[in-house]
Amino acid sequence: MYMKKTVLLLFVCWTAIRISAQSVSIIPQPSSLSLLKTMERFPLGPGTALVLQGGNLENTAAYLNDYLETFYGFRLPINPAAKGPNVIRLNYERMDHPVPGAYRLSVNGSGVYIAGDNAAGVFYGIQSLLQLLPPQKKIKPGASYSLPYLLIKDKPRFAYRGMHLDVGRHFFPLSFIKKYIDYLAYHKLNVFHWHLTEDQGWRMEIREYPELTRMGAWRNGTITGRYPGKGNDNIPHGGYYTQAEVKEVVKYAADRFIDVIPEIEMPGHSSAAIAAYPWLSCFPDKPTHIPAEMISARTAAEQKRGGIKYVQETWGVFDDVFCAGKETTFTFLEKVIDEVTALFPSKYFHIGGDECPKTHWKQCTACQERMKTLGLKDEHELQSYFVQRVEKYLNSKGKSLIGWDEILEGGLAPNAIVMSWRGESGGIEAARQNHQVIMTPGNPVYFDHSQTENEDSVTIGGYNPLDKVYAWDPLPKELSAEAHSYILGAQANVWTEYMDNPSKVEYMIFPRMAALSELLWTEKGKKDWKAFERKLPTQLRRYESWKANYSRAYFDIKAKVIPASSGNGVAWSLESRLPGAAILTRTGETGKFTPYKGPVKVNGNGKRYARLAGNQGNLLEQAFILHKAVGRKISLTHPPSKSYPGDGALTLVNAVQNRKGTAKSSEFLGFSGTDCEALIDLGKEERISSMQVHCLQQTGSWIWEPASAELLVSSDGKVFTRAGITEIFEKEKNGNGNGQMQLNFSPVTTRYLKVVVKNHGTIKAGNPGAGNKAWLFVDEIIVH
Repeated sequence: MYMKKTVLLLFVCWTAIRISAQSVSIIPQPSSLSLLKTMERFPLGPGTALVLQGGNLENTAAYLNDYLETFYGFRLPINPAAKGPNVIRLNYERMDHPVPGAYRLSVNGSGVYIAGDNAAGVFYGIQSLLQLLPPQKKIKPGASYSLPYLLIKDKPRFAYRGMHLDVGRHFFPLSFIKKYIDYLAYHKLNVFHWHLTEDQGWRMEIREYPELTRMGAWRNGTITGRYPGKGNDNIPHGGYYTQAEVKEVVKYAADRFIDVIPEIEMPGHSSAAIAAYPWLSCFPDKPTHIPAEMISARTAAEQKRGGIKYVQETWGVFDDVFCAGKETTFTFLEKVIDEVTALFPSKYFHIGGDECPKTHWKQCTACQERMKTLGLKDEHELQSYFVQRVEKYLNSKGKSLIGWDEILEGGLAPNAIVMSWRGESGGIEAARQNHQVIMTPGNPVYFDHSQTENEDSVTIGGYNPLDKVYAWDPLPKELSAEAHSYILGAQANVWTEYMDNPSKVEYMIFPRMAALSELLWTEKGKKDWKAFERKLPTQLRRYESWKANYSRAYFDIKAKVIPASSGNGVAWSLESRLPGAAILTRTGETGKFTPYKGPVKVNGNGKRYARLAGNQGNLLEQAFILHKAVGRKISLTHPPSKSYPGDGALTLVNAVQNRKGTAKSSEFLGFSGTDCEALIDLGKEERISSMQVHCLQQTGSWIWEPASAELLVSSDGKVFTRAGITEIFEKEKNGNGNGQMQLNFSPVTTRYLKVVVKNHGTIKAGNPGAGNKAWLFVDEIIVH
């Protein structure tokens, strides 16, 4: 389990969130739901007949019976001649809604009637019917479930409602891919974005190029811990899907009205393909670079014996990409596309197009010659040529190209669809250029990001809690209503660097997938967070009935450091979402837990703990380090990024340091390309002699150490003099990227401090994000 075992005791608390007998818990929330004013109920059980009044509904009927048999222990007989009220009728009706999938569900004295505007609509009506059943399994023989009389009229908001799964970083068996598709179906999602190739593995059989799976599907080891890691596990990892298995997945998804979109990464993220066929590289004879502290023993030994190209064993962005100057590269890609498109009926084909360093292209004779011949001014335009050439070939096969928002750079291909991941700006720009867009910003729909601040498993970082996902709207306010028409919908992404088994994937997607489904299906005006909260316990019990793992982060104690009521120092404020739950706190390792009655003043260094009464949920731990600037008045010259606002300027003087190396929004202020400049008022003159700026370095995520940290002091807040400056970043040995800029100086007496933490600047060539502005992450300024 990925949260502490004691969290299982939360089940006993669900009774505190009462759901009345007459309430209905359906996620996503239907457009219209009316309970009929009657005590009568419909008895659903083995004696209920299934009548298919519409054509070609056999697969949907089989799906319903399979679900009922698996989770409730019975099947419904299909009887076209069945009469009377104990029947479920499936049919079609015209429903004039621009997005296909509308349905009507009625339960009354005449039976159950489900009508859809198409077969998908009937299927979605079935999903709502199943949610009228209680989560627990199996009734006694001859018994039935009692359903309330009601009328539901429902329709989807967006045509594109997706989930992504990366099987390149870690391979998952066919059985789990099918289960994942079932999860999408249960939530009325209709797109499965299958990320099939990566630097760390090629996962699909291509018969023309057998080395892609013989060599490219396997790596000799994987880094341990969060990037940059703590070594290599030296355990071979890999796997791939045969073409027969791909066909099986596509049909399985189609039976659940889910479109499967393949992604074959190009021109970057191509190390696995290059390991199989080195001639795809600009420099076939140049060995694959894997840092000495990250490389597996086997690969290191083979490289000493002359080995050249290898599947990557660490995470990040790599210079060895497909050569854009060789015709053989495009011949290879066209043959791959031929085999992939023959297996996937989707009209979409995702080519990646993201995070493609230009280092090798700048050094490659063939690439430079092609640029000269075509009159391209830089390597960004070379990538645009690459994408447009691939798009032309895809269009000739009746496919539309999708790419990550980097495909905007150098000029957008004529018919390309942009998947906006680096925030919403790429999608906004594409929509303004009259291109279709799929929104998937890292904040808040990257489900590889942590969903709890008390995370006890390794994640890539970030912080996308359930309520943040639910509150998001895929239609940017910056766009006009006309431009909104180019937004097809949205999806959540599941990158699996730190997910090496199905249970971890489930833990990361649930219950956030429920929030995603409601924001994509339900009309914006019909969304209701409080109503969603009331439905959540039932949804979690349903996950349990599926034997699916899920995160209990929603029930975590929420902690926040606030200014102390005395105006001096800080206090620890706690709250729980469980109504009536008692919170207990203690100071130190061995102290006694006492009831929490309000914000607790932090009076000394050390750890403080909190938990719910009855040992329910996770034990919350927080370390505090007091210093002379704690809780003092502070202001910022430049605001932090909206993606990493922390708890405002107080974040820098709240006595809390991040020790996990994760850029959680409440513990770091993140600055994209700008400096962190803070003015601190100590309230009175104090004698000081040192300053420490605690910050983060994770270059794989474009987060760099500061260029410098400077302290200026003043007695009046107007005239400042320099106390000292340092350019030395001292990285801690915990391997998480934490570090500090330490400044010691002759003692001075002062009241006002101006702290200037300089951004690293533009990221240099050869590093992830080369050419982009670096991120600066600061979480505490310590003054003594």
